[in-house]
Amino acid sequence: MSALRGQVGGEISVEMDAAPGIDLTKILAEMREQYESLAEKNRRDAEQWFFSKTEELNREVAINTEQLQSGKTEITELRRTIQSLEIDLQSQLSTKAALEGTLADTEARYGTQLAQLQMLITGVEEQLAELRCDMERQNQEYKMLMDIKSRLEQEIATYRRLLEGEDAQCVRG
Repeated sequence: MSALRGQVGGEISVEMDAAPGIDLTKILAEMREQYESLAEKNRRDAEQWFFSKTEELNREVAINTEQLQSGKTEITELRRTIQSLEIDLQSQLSTKAALEGTLADTEARYGTQLAQLQMLITGVEEQLAELRCDMERQNQEYKMLMDIKSRLEQEIATYRRLLEGEDAQCVRG
């Protein structure tokens, strides 16, 4: 009111005819007490709500921290497993490359040996063919010689008969 009075600039005097006066101080004191009681109750409720929410958040933070730590541990283990598997893969690839090289060398060596054996077989087959030709030629010569021998034996036998026939005539005569 004094602020309003200062704005108005003048002094106002109001008189009222009213019933016996109500003790405004007492009413204001009661209102103030109710307000402070309500404010205290609201403060306690807010504090209790704050503490319960804080506790709930702390539990969630603890759980999430635990899950995060567990996830980090799992990621670390998975990274180690991946590294181990990559090392194993590189080892297997190296072994494969070495085995492929050995296989290529072995195939080349056996290819060379096979070619040499094929040359030997071809040479032996040629010699065998020559031997067959020689044997056939010798067989032909043998047959021819056997024919000649047979004819000669027949001629010898004929000459013997003739000679024996002349001897027999000479002995008779």
